[in-house]
Amino acid sequence: MNVWIKWCLIASLLLLSPGCFDSKPIQNMAYVTAIGLDYKDGIFISYAQVLNFLNVAKSDKNEIGKNIPVWIGRGTGKTVTESLSSLSETSQIRLFWGHVKAIVVDEELLKSQEIVRQSYEAINRYREVRYNILLYSTKTPIVDIFKQKSILNLPVLDTILDTPEDTHAQRSNIDPQYGFKFIAEFNEPGNTAIIPTIGITKEVWREDARKMPMFKITGAFFIRQNENLSWFSETELLGRRWVQKENKRSVLLIGNKEAPTANLIIVKPQYRIRYVKNSKPLQFKIEIKARAYVEEMIKDASVKEMEVLAAKAIRDEMMATYEKGLATQTDLLNLFAELYRSDAKVWHQLHNSKQLLLNQKTLGQIDVKVTITNTGKYKGRL
Repeated sequence: MNVWIKWCLIASLLLLSPGCFDSKPIQNMAYVTAIGLDYKDGIFISYAQVLNFLNVAKSDKNEIGKNIPVWIGRGTGKTVTESLSSLSETSQIRLFWGHVKAIVVDEELLKSQEIVRQSYEAINRYREVRYNILLYSTKTPIVDIFKQKSILNLPVLDTILDTPEDTHAQRSNIDPQYGFKFIAEFNEPGNTAIIPTIGITKEVWREDARKMPMFKITGAFFIRQNENLSWFSETELLGRRWVQKENKRSVLLIGNKEAPTANLIIVKPQYRIRYVKNSKPLQFKIEIKARAYVEEMIKDASVKEMEVLAAKAIRDEMMATYEKGLATQTDLLNLFAELYRSDAKVWHQLHNSKQLLLNQKTLGQIDVKVTITNTGKYKGRL
């Protein structure tokens, strides 16, 4: 009798325990991997890049080079949530937002700081969306961005839109931007927030004779609280790479541009920005220390000569980038952020009296020390 009572109790517990009755097969869901946001005439326009389970999962059966289709949805609404929710009306199956890896925003949306805040707040309030999402701006139609494939016809997950780390490790000109870092920069007084701009070029790669479009980081937008939006090209921002924490590898041409001496690879440069106390007008000093190795020698030069030329090239790049921001009062090297962190009282005094301005003397001394640690397999020129 006791045995039957025990079995009855066990059966009751099994019936009362929660099960998986409402679970959905993973292959019957649409996985949103990127979100696009635009804003025109008071209406939010949202885009969703959708992949099915076969695109997301890695399998031995996946054929490299096979063209994998991408589905792109477009929704509209008075708010971001309304525009994204409108996609579910016609999706036929459930949209899953937990795999979103990138957000792409159009230039029009960035022109209003309040719209930027509203957009970020709406997307990150939803529980499935993570904070470490990559953030991009674009001047290219978002549909063209979302349908772009990778080299060898690899899926969109293998592009710099979703996985920029490998490319950035080889060429660290503009750091990838993540959502949580952007909102911290955007909200901190004195900081200038940056959003890399992603575009498409057809001038580099070909499949046989056919030109193949590929992603390229073309520049970046800069936003500072209560100030206008500014955009700069990648070439104009070359000097900023020396004050980026995630700079892993940069190519530096030294010597005369028309007749260069050598190409160096700068590895993980270290920097320090300090404001000169009691200086009038306000002035900053930058110190750069970097290790390098020789990638290509064009003219005969000693190691010491190349180190001197490299230091000069870095100083020239930084000064050129700094001067590009003077016309729009854009702090491209983030000098004012250092002042706010080290002496917030001085920052507030200058800010309240409208003296927190950039001029030709704001960036003072730039000390650069480059140490060449390796000259490659060859000790000199052949």
